[in-house]
Amino acid sequence: MNDTMTLEVEGLKTHFFTKAGIVKAVDDVSFSLRPGEIMGLVGESGSGKSVTGFSILGLVDSPGKVVDGRIAFKGEDLRTCTEERRRSLRGSAVAAIFQDPLMTLNPVLSIETQMVEAVLAHNNVDKAEARRRSIEALEKVGIPAAAERLAAYPHQFSGGMRQRVCIAIALLNHPALIIADEPTTALDVTIQAQILHEMRGLCVDSGTSLIWITHDLSVVAGLADKICVMYAGKIVESGSVDEILDHPRHPYTRGLIRSVPSRAQKGSELYQIPGMMPSPLSLGEGCAFQARCPRADGQCARDPGETVLGEGHRCRCFHPHPEEEPV
Repeated sequence: MNDTMTLEVEGLKTHFFTKAGIVKAVDDVSFSLRPGEIMGLVGESGSGKSVTGFSILGLVDSPGKVVDGRIAFKGEDLRTCTEERRRSLRGSAVAAIFQDPLMTLNPVLSIETQMVEAVLAHNNVDKAEARRRSIEALEKVGIPAAAERLAAYPHQFSGGMRQRVCIAIALLNHPALIIADEPTTALDVTIQAQILHEMRGLCVDSGTSLIWITHDLSVVAGLADKICVMYAGKIVESGSVDEILDHPRHPYTRGLIRSVPSRAQKGSELYQIPGMMPSPLSLGEGCAFQARCPRADGQCARDPGETVLGEGHRCRCFHPHPEEEPV
C-alpha cells in the first residue's frame, strides 16, 4: 500500500446480471491517483466510464454489482467498509458531479436549503457559516448575485446554471476526491473554460484529486495530468497527457484523436472510427476492438493483456503503433 495515494483501484469488475446475460460493464480496471492529480477517463458512450465512477462511489444498483477488485481511498478499502461509513465519506471527503443536474437537485427545495444542509451534514458549523460557504461556492462557479439566487428553486435556473449549482455543491466541503461525470456538457464554452480553470486551481491549491469522465479529448488536454482510455469495459491505454496525445499507441486512442475536428482540415471529410462498439453481451475472449481495428490479425482472438511501453505508459494491444508514427 502506498500511503501517499488518494485513490487506488485494482482489478475492478462491475457486472450487471440481466435476463439476457451478464454485462461486464467494468472488466479488470486499475489506476491510481495522487493528491492533487487529475485523471481524464475517456471513451465512447457505453465504454464503462460512468459505471467506474459509480462503482467507486458505491452507487451501483441492482442488477449491477461490484464482483471483484479493490477500491482504496487513503488506504481504506471502500468495498469492505460499512454503508454508514460510505455515506459519511460521500459529499465530504469524496464528492461527485453528475451529468444531469435534474437528477441531482431536489425540485421542491430551495438552492439554499440543499447547499446549507450539505454543509451542516458534514461540518460542525452554524447555519450562518454554512450559508456563507454556499455563497462563496456559487460565486466560484460564476453564479451572479449569488446571495439572492440562494432563495431560488432549481426550475428557476437554466440547465447550465443548474449544473453550476451542482458543481458548487461538490466543492462545498473541500473534498479530497471529486468524480466528475461530463459536468460541463450543458455549459457554453466561456463558462466551461471558467469551470475548468477553477477545478484545476482547486486541485493545485488544496491537493484535491479529480477524475474527469468525458468523451471530449480537447477538454482533458488542458486539464488532466494523465489519461485513461476505456473501451468495452477495459482501459486500453493509459499514460501522461503528453504521451497519450502526442504518441498514442493503441489503434482506438489514435482513432479518437483523429476524430477531433481541426481547423487544419477545413473542408475535408471528418474522420470516424469504422463500425460500432460491440454489444457487451456478445464480447468474446479476444480484443473487443478487433472488428474495428485496421491492425487486427488472428493473434487478436486472444486477450492481449497489458504491455508497459514506457514509464507510466501502458497499452492493451498486440500491435501498438510505433511511437514515432504520426497520428
